[in-house]
Amino acid sequence: MLWTCRVLYSPAGPSARGWQPLRFDGAAFHLKGTGELMRALLVLRLCAWPPLVTHGLALQAWSRRLLGSRLSGALLRASVYGQFVAGETGEEVKDRVQQLQRLGLRPLLAVPTEEEPDSAVKTGQRGLVRGEPQRHAAVCGPVKRPCGDPWPGWAHPHAAEDNGTDQHLALCKRGQDGGGGGQLSTRPPSAPPIIPFQKELTSRVRRPGASVELSPERLAEAMDSGKDLQVSCLNAEQNRHLWASLSRLHCVVQHARTQHVRLLVDAEYTSLNPALSLLVAALALRWNSPGEGGPWVWNTYQAYLKDTHEQLRRDAEAADRSGLAFGVKLVRGAYLEKEREVARVQRTEDPTQPDYEATSQRDWLLLIICPNYSRCLELMLTHVSRRGPLCHLMVASHNEESVRHATKRMWELGIPLDGPVCFGQLLGMCDHVSLALGQAGYAVYKSIPYGSLEEVIPYLIRRAQENRSVLQGARREQELLSQELRRRLLGGG
Repeated sequence: MLWTCRVLYSPAGPSARGWQPLRFDGAAFHLKGTGELMRALLVLRLCAWPPLVTHGLALQAWSRRLLGSRLSGALLRASVYGQFVAGETGEEVKDRVQQLQRLGLRPLLAVPTEEEPDSAVKTGQRGLVRGEPQRHAAVCGPVKRPCGDPWPGWAHPHAAEDNGTDQHLALCKRGQDGGGGGQLSTRPPSAPPIIPFQKELTSRVRRPGASVELSPERLAEAMDSGKDLQVSCLNAEQNRHLWASLSRLHCVVQHARTQHVRLLVDAEYTSLNPALSLLVAALALRWNSPGEGGPWVWNTYQAYLKDTHEQLRRDAEAADRSGLAFGVKLVRGAYLEKEREVARVQRTEDPTQPDYEATSQRDWLLLIICPNYSRCLELMLTHVSRRGPLCHLMVASHNEESVRHATKRMWELGIPLDGPVCFGQLLGMCDHVSLALGQAGYAVYKSIPYGSLEEVIPYLIRRAQENRSVLQGARREQELLSQELRRRLLGGG
């Protein structure tokens, strides 16, 4: 059973006990060892140093030449790799999953694959490859509870074109068997021939009166029938790409479904998102029906884009009208600087929210809530409270006020802690928030990449370059880590 029979939401409204605001003061750090805290403080301080992030790949190559690959690798494993990566082998990943479970957290494994999607503008942003059909693949496993768990397993569709998809899903299953559940998060296919196709498909979708041949219904019908799909507005090669993507994605979801793994499709750049959303909508029509125990396919919405709130509203209402289950991962978004640079170079309209820049300049402590993220969060929590188990949300945020606001609204709307709303943060970051949520009984997932040093370090550097403001905003976490270490080492308690 993927879903338990217990009620996932309470129509009766807030609990009589009253809402108890969570304290993100580092008190939950007592659950971690002194060595872990020292490593976290060192690594977070290093990652907040801009030159190290900007020139990370060059410094890694220089380190290997100077120290040798063995010593350089050992230093990385003891620091950055150990802080942010689950491990290289299945057993190492399983051990890390069990460690997270003991802390009240759940794993979301990420398949690290790098590729630069747009060579026209080089700003150090990450590429488009990760295990699912359009973006990063994360494997997430819920902690087993006596009465079951409403968060079986997850995965991203970018792995659709990845020959290792079966292995990634098998690893999710292994985590599930070990008590961690299975969740895979990946990115969409982005091999060199695929990116131009995705951009062309995006341009077709964006045209007024886009062809009904490119409707989600038509694509879902083609997946079900298995018949070759021919779209008149695409040439022969583009039709082959479209059919290959649909066929592979359909197989990935089918296999993930048998493994109890949910697919979370990450968002990409605005030049690719409409094409990705079209494929996700087609997959959702096929796999997110209530009879399937869905939602099995989730989409990611980036709050830093101007049109996200309206798009999210339309999609949520469309799922409601169709009677489909609806799964959303709500993120701030990682491509703010890149999108603005592309718009400047191409002299097109900036698709990003102007208030994000002002917010990030003041957001050193990650205490300022973004207005558009708050609006999207309110929209989704309202839908969750009304639709219950047919609407699911991951609040993927490192912002303390966003998380605190979400927990308060959950109480006000009568959404239980272990119901259709969960929280997500990166492994090795924002632990003072993750641990507090987990200890309070909320469902919390940590996105954990896995793989060899050669695979993961470039991936981590790309992520750091994309999330500079988050890393610099981790000063509060550094202060809390320092306080806890002083307390332990100087005998302050």
